[in-house]
Amino acid sequence: INQPMILVGASMGGAAAIDFTLTYPEIVKKLVLIDSAGLIGSSPLAKYMFPPFDYLAAQFLRNPRVRQSISRAAYKNKSLATIDAQLCAALHLECPNWQQALIAFTKSGGYTAFRFKKLGEIQQPTLILWGDSDRILGTKDAKRFNRAIPNSQLIWIQDCGHVPHLEQPQITAQHILEFSEKD
Repeated sequence: INQPMILVGASMGGAAAIDFTLTYPEIVKKLVLIDSAGLIGSSPLAKYMFPPFDYLAAQFLRNPRVRQSISRAAYKNKSLATIDAQLCAALHLECPNWQQALIAFTKSGGYTAFRFKKLGEIQQPTLILWGDSDRILGTKDAKRFNRAIPNSQLIWIQDCGHVPHLEQPQITAQHILEFSEKD
């Protein structure tokens, strides 16, 4: 990469973006977090991820009713949790070796909680966009990220759940565009 970039991450991708920014700070010019994971540690269930329970847990997450419930919980406006939206949200389930990857990720502890001190090392300007009605991660972590990352700005996306980029795409895009144009 020849020049620094603006890195955008949503939910679990937000945790990956934080990790990347901390590992390669010279590559990231600005950081955008959208309802980001990364402040809650690994699941206490990880220690029970051994055969056959690991396989059964992964199968549980593939269950169409479970997928529908997760998709519906992600939106404040439930009418947006259409069949097409649910199919898109489940595309990763069709990737080769998805179950094995999920099991390995969970057993490893996944993205363990970033400590406030570690988040304080992020010097890049950071935009935190968060749905004001997030029922997947809640809203407390938005304020915690804002306090922990020194050069951050928190913007609440009104009437929105966990997926502002899908539920309020124009507003989300406008905030990202304005942020990217600032010096």
